[in-house]
Amino acid sequence: MQATDNNDRVVYWGTGRRKSAVAQVRLVPGDGQLVINGGPGDLHLQYNPFYLSSAKAPLETLGLENDYDILVNVRGGGLTGHADAIRMGVARALCQLDPDNRKPLKIEGYLTRDPRCKERKKYGLKKARKAPQFSKR
Repeated sequence: MQATDNNDRVVYWGTGRRKSAVAQVRLVPGDGQLVINGGPGDLHLQYNPFYLSSAKAPLETLGLENDYDILVNVRGGGLTGHADAIRMGVARALCQLDPDNRKPLKIEGYLTRDPRCKERKKYGLKKARKAPQFSKR
């Protein structure tokens, strides 16, 4: 969704999900900053280069890493879920920016929702698949 903020800047929205993490992403013209839940993004993602590059990957694919600020509200899940949810949200926002961006982002797999989630625990087992120790006698 496209909107304008208080400074009459164009804002592009995208929502990303991974496991139980949900990220609401806003792309605002700027200089490439990542802000997560009101604080610095690198601090939130614990300065992990894998998480940081994953979150900014769609912008780097299109060569726009220094043209837009990423403002994110994310909740649920852990750091891996947060990073992948942000990546998906950024990719969806870039599709709002220009429909021609969809094809390269789709090829890289940034628009595909990862359906894997935690498997439920079954009765008679300790976890989803871990069985109690077998005793022959």
